[in-house]
Amino acid sequence: MSTSPRTRTVVSCTLLVAALGAGVTACGSDGNPLADKPYDAADQISFTGPTGAGKKADPDKPLEVAAQGDGRITDVTAVDATGRYVAGELAADGSRWHSTSPLAANAHYTVRISTEDEDGAPGRKTLVFDTSMPTTTKRLDVTFGPDAGAYGVGQPITAKLNHAVKDKAQRAIVERALRVDSMPAVQGSWYWVDDKELHYRPKEYWPVHTTVQVHSNLDGIRINDRLWGGSAKPLKITIGDRIEAVTDASSHHMTVYKNGAVINEIPVTTGKPGYETRNGVKVVLEKQSFVRMRGTTVGIAEGSSDSYDLPVYYATRVTWSGEYVHAAPWSVGSQGYENVSHGCTGMNTSNAEWFFDTIHPGDIVKVVNSNGDPMEPFGNGFGDWNVDWKKWRTGSALTNGKPEGPAPEDALRLQPTTV
Repeated sequence: MSTSPRTRTVVSCTLLVAALGAGVTACGSDGNPLADKPYDAADQISFTGPTGAGKKADPDKPLEVAAQGDGRITDVTAVDATGRYVAGELAADGSRWHSTSPLAANAHYTVRISTEDEDGAPGRKTLVFDTSMPTTTKRLDVTFGPDAGAYGVGQPITAKLNHAVKDKAQRAIVERALRVDSMPAVQGSWYWVDDKELHYRPKEYWPVHTTVQVHSNLDGIRINDRLWGGSAKPLKITIGDRIEAVTDASSHHMTVYKNGAVINEIPVTTGKPGYETRNGVKVVLEKQSFVRMRGTTVGIAEGSSDSYDLPVYYATRVTWSGEYVHAAPWSVGSQGYENVSHGCTGMNTSNAEWFFDTIHPGDIVKVVNSNGDPMEPFGNGFGDWNVDWKKWRTGSALTNGKPEGPAPEDALRLQPTTV
C-alpha cells in the first residue's frame, strides 16, 4: 500500500533536537511537506535546571539535531537575531547535525531544519530558543578609537579592552569579531599591542576619501569559561586628502605634499646633539594653538644650561612625550642651516601658522636623516607605520604564520561594504 503525503511528512520531520544537552522531539502537524511552523522554545527544549516559560538555555552546551525513524537531515541553519550564524557539521548519512562553534550568550536563536523521508519527500521545521548569560562571568567590553570624525591617511584604528586576553586562541575569537569595513575596500590587519589593546591599519596608507566603519560582533560570544564578549559602540571615520610632511634633518628643510604634489617647502630646525629628533613616520595626534613648554617635563633640570620655559604657538603634536612641530621665532636664524632644538621641529611663525591650518590629526609627519632614535612603534603616539607589513601580520592572532592574504573564514573582511 502506498504511503500518503501526510505520513511521509511525519516521517521526514520526526527529529530529536538536543540543545545544551537536552533532547526534544519536534514535528509539524501540517500535512504540507513544506510547512515551516515555528515552535516556542519553552515547549520544545528542555534545559539544565528548571523548565518553563521564560527559562533560557546554557550557551556552553552544544546544539544537536538528530533524525529518527527512516528520515534524514539535509540541512540545518542556526542564526541569532543579529545575523550571526552558528557553524555546524552534518553527518554524511544525514542522521545527525551538531554545532561546531559556540553559541552566543543572551541571544535569541532561530534553527531551521530541512529533512526528507525514504521516498525523498521534503520536510521543514523551525525552532526558536534563547540563551542565558552566565552570572559568574565577566564581560569583555571594547572601546574603539579615535573619536568619530575626519582624519588623515595615517590614522590607525584602536580597540581597547577592559580585561586582558593572553591566550592566542582566545585572542583569535576576539579579533575575528572586531570588524573594519571600508569603501573602497583595503587589505588590513589587527596587531595586538599588548593584552588589552589592538591597532588596525591597512597594508598601505588609507586611500584618500575612504569611509571606514568599525563594529564588534563580540557581544555574547564565549571567550573562556569566565569571560564573555560584551558591548562596543560602533565607530565611523572618514579619510581626507593625503597630507605628508617630510623633514630632512640633515638639510634642515621640510617638504609638504598633498596627494603626491609638493605644496610647500619650509626651512626648519630639528633636535641638536643629545636631543636629536626621532627618525621615522609619526602620525599627527592633536593640534594646540598655545602650549607652555618647559624643560622639566622632559627631564631637563631647572636652571641648567639647557633649561627652558617658553610660550609656544601653532603647536602640532606628534608624540605623547612632547615632540611637536611648532612656531620657534627664537631660532629663525638657525632654521634652514642647523639643528638647535630639544627635539621638536621649529619654523618661523607664519610657516607654523600655515602648517597648523593645513595639517590634521591622522596626517603623516616623517623625519629622515636624523641621528635620533627610531620612532617607537607603540606607546608614544602612533608609530605603527614603522612596522613593515610582514612583521605587522605577525602581531595578529589570525594571520601570524599564515601566507599573505586572508584565511577562508576571514575572506569577507576584505569585501567592500556600502556605507
